[in-house]
Amino acid sequence: MRTLNKSVLFDLDGVLVDACEWHYEALNKALYQISDYTISKDDHDIKFNGLPTKKKLNMLVDLMIVRECDIPKILECKQEYTIQYIEEFCKYSNSKVTMMNALKDMGYKIGCVTNCIRQTAELMLKKTGIISYFDIIITNEDCRYNKPHPEPYIKALVELNSLPENSIIVEDSIKGLEAARMTGCVVVEVEDSTQVTKKIFEGGDRI
Repeated sequence: MRTLNKSVLFDLDGVLVDACEWHYEALNKALYQISDYTISKDDHDIKFNGLPTKKKLNMLVDLMIVRECDIPKILECKQEYTIQYIEEFCKYSNSKVTMMNALKDMGYKIGCVTNCIRQTAELMLKKTGIISYFDIIITNEDCRYNKPHPEPYIKALVELNSLPENSIIVEDSIKGLEAARMTGCVVVEVEDSTQVTKKIFEGGDRI
């Protein structure tokens, strides 16, 4: 019988790396270049934040703002801009490395569960200096359904052999929090990446 593990599962954008604004700006640049359209900040925060880029574009197709045939070009262009932002702004984080070391010392399995594609996720984790700490990385390419569906988190729990009652999920967006709460795990809500360490360790019943 496999040993049950305790785990901490982190969202990526807005939790481990404050990259939400990079994704927003990159998408708007691509949209403007291909479709002569941009998403307002309010609309993005309310309707789109936390969703995979392809889902956002499909929503715009339904609204007859973007042509379906343009989606591949927009995705390619958006990814190019995203990589540029990550290369320029994503930096090594001493605080995140310290946090990961502490969790590993306490015997936790660590996962990253994100609606990003794998190339983007791994690049951000490498630039931050923490990719080697992760036992599993679940991206939007690994699941049939993405957040706000709980499948990505459930997949991580199964692969880490962790029960919800022994697991913590750290999230920031409305969509991510919806997915996390459906798993039955303890959910830690943060506003940005600066709050993560304090929010995890301040509750004695969490860690």
